[in-house]
Amino acid sequence: MAIDFARSERDTLGVEWEFALVDRQTRDLANAADSVFQAYQGRHGANPRLHRELLRNSVELTTGVCRTTGEAVADLRDLVDQVRPIARELGADLYCAGTHPFAEWSEQLLTPGHRYEELISRTQWWGRQMLIWGVHVHVGVRREHVVPIVSALLNQYPHLLALSASSPAWAGQDTGYASNRAMMFQQLPTAGLPFQFESWPQFEAYAGDLLTTGVIEEINEIRWDVRPAPHLGTVEVRISDGVSTYDEMRALVALTHCLVADLGDRLDAGEELATMPPWHVQENKWRAARYGLDAWIILDEASHERLLLDDLDDLLERLAPVARRLGCADDLALVEEIPRRGASYQRQRRVAEATGGDWVAVVDSVVGELS
Repeated sequence: MAIDFARSERDTLGVEWEFALVDRQTRDLANAADSVFQAYQGRHGANPRLHRELLRNSVELTTGVCRTTGEAVADLRDLVDQVRPIARELGADLYCAGTHPFAEWSEQLLTPGHRYEELISRTQWWGRQMLIWGVHVHVGVRREHVVPIVSALLNQYPHLLALSASSPAWAGQDTGYASNRAMMFQQLPTAGLPFQFESWPQFEAYAGDLLTTGVIEEINEIRWDVRPAPHLGTVEVRISDGVSTYDEMRALVALTHCLVADLGDRLDAGEELATMPPWHVQENKWRAARYGLDAWIILDEASHERLLLDDLDDLLERLAPVARRLGCADDLALVEEIPRRGASYQRQRRVAEATGGDWVAVVDSVVGELS
């Protein structure tokens, strides 16, 4: 099966930011997306950068095609500034973390439409559990580069997940994980870690098998944590939990942008990109989800290990020239601020501890960080 891969200018950038809507009084999830979209259209007109999601408690804000992290975050900020006052008028706030700490899945309403209805019909209980939100970063690549980049990016999977981890709680309980979202989302049949193919035709054969056997109806129903996006001509990095501050958004977008651009540079120079065995990649994902910034990660096929934060220091130093070329050196420098301030999962736990386990206070704190 031939899959067209759109032409896109290399290293162009796009970002998708998923938000939950939470009630301004109770802080529970609010199934208010329909009202938000209706009010938005009445005030601003139709906007293709504002998207519906699986459940009516969520909205997705997206950028146009950008060249820099600063441009992408400015796009997002403009859209937040339009959507947030509308949500407030309807009694809701924008909330972004990997999960909501106490919401009940059974009270959430499905967005109408064949695609979402078919997903829930097939996945049942696990599909209804998807009270999760994340950040997706697209980077333009050439078709011959997309498969090796997808596989090589998995070496930095734990770095991106640990830095963004923001989902320590579920159903009113601390799960003990930094990112419960990462563990939840992989339960869907085409979600989780990608297969490490060696060529584009192998990916085409895989997608063809899924279409033939009815696993998917469209290519974008392959919901890997890192995946090709053929219709856009990008690698789409979907590792990060939901992000609640603009500085963290800048940091994570810049890091992702630099990682993909660096791998493209290496391929242009004729290098063969290093990958790790799938069992090491899987273990690193679990360690980052469980321990966050305190994780020890596996570095290579020889099973060498290192503290994630120590490896992050070297990674940022290596990416510094790439960041200067991409115009995001100041944004990349903000990555170092996340461990200093505490990642979101750590900040949420501090609030919970200070308030005797008050998850409403935790939601308040996350909402308040979007300023």
